[in-house]
Amino acid sequence: MNQTNGREDTSVVENNVVDVEDDSKEKDLVSVEKVFENQEVPSWKKQLTVRAMVVSFFLSILFSLIVMKLNLTTGIIPSLNISAGLLGFFFLRTWTKFLEKSGLLRQPFTRQENTVIQTCVVASSGIAFSGGFGSYIFGMSGTIAKQTPDDSKEFKNPNLAWMIGFLFVVSFLGLFSVVPLRKVMIVDFKLTYPSGTATAHLINSFHTPAGAKLAKKQVRTLGKFFSFSFLWGFFQWFFTAGDDCGFVNFPTFGLKAYKNKFYFDFSATYVGVGMICPYIINISVLLGGILSWGLMWPLIETRKGHWFSADLKPSSLHGLQGYKVFVAIAMILGDGLYNFFKVLSRTLAALFYQVRGIDRTNSLPIADHPTSLDSSKQSFDEQRRTQLFLKDQIPTWFAAAGYVAIAAISTATLPHIFHQLRWYYILVIYIFAPTLAFCNAYGCGLTDWSLASTYGKLAIFIIGAWAGASHGGVLAGLAACGVMMNIVSTASDLTQDFKTGYLTLSSPRSMFVSQIIGTAMGCIISPCVFWLFYKAFHDLGQPGSQYPAPFAVIYRNMAMLGVQGFSALPKNCLLLCYIFFGSAILINLIRDLLGKKWSRFIPLPMAMAIPFYLGPYFAIDMCLGSLILFVWETINKAKADAFAPAVASGLICGDGIWTLPSSILALAGVKPPICMKFLSRRVNDRVDHFLSS
Repeated sequence: MNQTNGREDTSVVENNVVDVEDDSKEKDLVSVEKVFENQEVPSWKKQLTVRAMVVSFFLSILFSLIVMKLNLTTGIIPSLNISAGLLGFFFLRTWTKFLEKSGLLRQPFTRQENTVIQTCVVASSGIAFSGGFGSYIFGMSGTIAKQTPDDSKEFKNPNLAWMIGFLFVVSFLGLFSVVPLRKVMIVDFKLTYPSGTATAHLINSFHTPAGAKLAKKQVRTLGKFFSFSFLWGFFQWFFTAGDDCGFVNFPTFGLKAYKNKFYFDFSATYVGVGMICPYIINISVLLGGILSWGLMWPLIETRKGHWFSADLKPSSLHGLQGYKVFVAIAMILGDGLYNFFKVLSRTLAALFYQVRGIDRTNSLPIADHPTSLDSSKQSFDEQRRTQLFLKDQIPTWFAAAGYVAIAAISTATLPHIFHQLRWYYILVIYIFAPTLAFCNAYGCGLTDWSLASTYGKLAIFIIGAWAGASHGGVLAGLAACGVMMNIVSTASDLTQDFKTGYLTLSSPRSMFVSQIIGTAMGCIISPCVFWLFYKAFHDLGQPGSQYPAPFAVIYRNMAMLGVQGFSALPKNCLLLCYIFFGSAILINLIRDLLGKKWSRFIPLPMAMAIPFYLGPYFAIDMCLGSLILFVWETINKAKADAFAPAVASGLICGDGIWTLPSSILALAGVKPPICMKFLSRRVNDRVDHFLSS
């Protein structure tokens, strides 16, 4: 699943709706840039400070750990932009305060520097998602190949060297593909990019006097819950000495419910994720869990011996596991394809009206002002932002030359990493990639959804079918998915950051350079973090383990379907796949037809599909997070709006950073001293009888 940054309720604050004929006092009240008018905007080189890069490096490690843990557990990854901006503010504000007191401060901490940190950290941790460590890369491994009915059994186990090399040759193309279009996207079309705009608003507020005071309180709150979450993870570790031990296996609703994955696993991470994600996502995940593990799988289990053999292993895709995996795939594909064509049609229609200048306000709900750069028709904020945004040009020839050079290197290098991926497959991808990268970046500006994973899935089917089963189509499809996914993902990330930079008066050059530095960091940090998990947890990717990597199984099976067709599916599984594929499209259609007022009560098929394979236990954690937020908003909405993101970030970051020492302890062979396990009364009596005899 792509990152869940498509929040419809994201707070978007822009000041370009001010009529120039309004009273000047009214304009001053709402103008953001009037507050910063007397502050000098540093040059693009001064925005890229050494201290910003140092802070970005350490935050990148933290956020890569968090994203990797989420990748390998459920695949639900919330937008971490606000957390990155908040922690970046905290660390550099602390740094500069210390230097100021010692009389060594030469350059004050600015919002532009804060934006550079946020851009660098999000670019770096984004590689942990688009790098496919929980999906296509791990899906190539022998661990996942053993769980699929793939006759060829071709696999490529993870290795630090080839993973780093692969990411370096595919992760930068998306950046160069959209650079020439930055003025068109941000200044001419005035795309909203809600997440980028919200992050810019947050950073601007941090650096005003009132905002700085609130930011300090938010940071203190984040620190408290960070400490609690870290210590809670440490405490839980003591009780996990064996399989199925510890609080994560607490049968909250009874042993029967626990067997069907209904329990609260005391995860601070997913309570925090539930506080960040919209209510409808959390409810959708819970509904999906109830529908699958509460109704469908118990009913299909009763057909054992009729629909599938009773002698199969629980992990066999010819049995119940096959229904879990392929029905989930059907829902994901139905939702992904619907949204792909929806966003593509909106993009093409909006682009047509933008270029032709026909009825823009009705066609695009993204701007209600003309695209003219005539300063007499612009507010003070627009004039200042546009002036500085166009000041530091990035030559088009540089972007084009960079794209061609990296594409040539990549086309020559990738067949040596994946011999199944022919050079002409790669060349075709790179010919179409700039167009698809533009579509994804433009669509993200309209809807705030990046469809990178959907483009990746299309590449799986197209290249996999082209290669064929006899020529390693499964691995070729998965590798092509990685190539495509990295290009379109980094393209939308960069344009999102250009929007943030535009609203904070950060130079496009500093944004571009910080994105490149962050991407380079991610190409090294993310594989190293994954390697830590891979070596520390020997049951990584196994069903029922601490890190089951559900999307690795799903992506490999998508590649298998693309190459081999439906021959591997158990009885009636294809019929169920058709039903749920169609249901996903129908539910999305109903959501769009009902409009915003009622669509917020209709579940999201993509979110519903995740627990079909994994189980609903994490949905209970997320719904608890939603419940906490709902009660808090009912009691004091202003305080909840101000501090809930800090509380959620603290819970996620504390539990995420505990992963590092727990992995090191596992690598060192240090085992917890206690196993806390729960037994039924009957089993307990038998154990007591055995021990007493």
